[in-house]
Amino acid sequence: MTALGGPAPPTDADRATPPKPASLVEAARAIVATPDLADKVAIARIAADAWHAGTLSLGALSTPAPMPERPGRPERPELRPPRDMPRRSSAGERGRIALLHSLAHIELNAVDMTWDLVGRFAHEAVPRRFFDDWVRVGREEADHFALVSRRLQELGAAYGDLPAHDGLWQAAQATGHSLIARIAIVPLVLEARGLDVTPAMLRSLEAAGDTASAAVLDVIYTDEKRHVACGARWFRYLAERAGLSPEPLFHDLVRRHFRGPLKPPFNDRARSEAGLSPGFYKPLVAVG
Repeated sequence: MTALGGPAPPTDADRATPPKPASLVEAARAIVATPDLADKVAIARIAADAWHAGTLSLGALSTPAPMPERPGRPERPELRPPRDMPRRSSAGERGRIALLHSLAHIELNAVDMTWDLVGRFAHEAVPRRFFDDWVRVGREEADHFALVSRRLQELGAAYGDLPAHDGLWQAAQATGHSLIARIAIVPLVLEARGLDVTPAMLRSLEAAGDTASAAVLDVIYTDEKRHVACGARWFRYLAERAGLSPEPLFHDLVRRHFRGPLKPPFNDRARSEAGLSPGFYKPLVAVG
């Protein structure tokens, strides 16, 4: 049992390796659909390695099979509306566990949202390097979830010990009809927000002497810059291919598909390094 009452997850040695999927689309569908989180990570790694080795076909059809409406999830954690989430202290080991649990939940949703993008939009007329990029992102999101889960175990806890909010997948549902809307909202709003808030979390963990947890966040922060850069690159590609100016299009999509204004403070330097100039996000801040 974990310190907070949940069962300890099986080790890698206890599990059979999932078979290699028949195509990238089949892999994406399996990753999103499976409630087994170890299998979710394993299939993401197998599919990404096979795709980048050139041994996995895309498998897209002119009429693609539907992706799951909701991702597969284990029985725990309890999912609640964001407004019903309890306030938790950030002090001490329990505070750090709560922070890591929240981060694990974010990374798990990132796994599903990225692979949903790959599978749902596999029929789009985009270059192969589009899938090269997003498969790499999907692999890294799976690695992030595994890293945070392992750190929770080292602290005597596990993902599922605490309730989590059910708001993140709503971004996928709201943008399931449009590739460019999905890229606008997920990497360029949600993941870009990670660039804003992660440095403060890193400083807090380092001040508490929790260098192991800080090292995990540092990996995620470094990778997030590349993920936002990937989103910015492909957003511009899709906008310009459609003959549209990227920044006004981004403003329109965020206003239509994201609830509420964007909230400062922004990590302007990290956003700029990722190719997200202030003209994208500063006009979306609430006035007054």
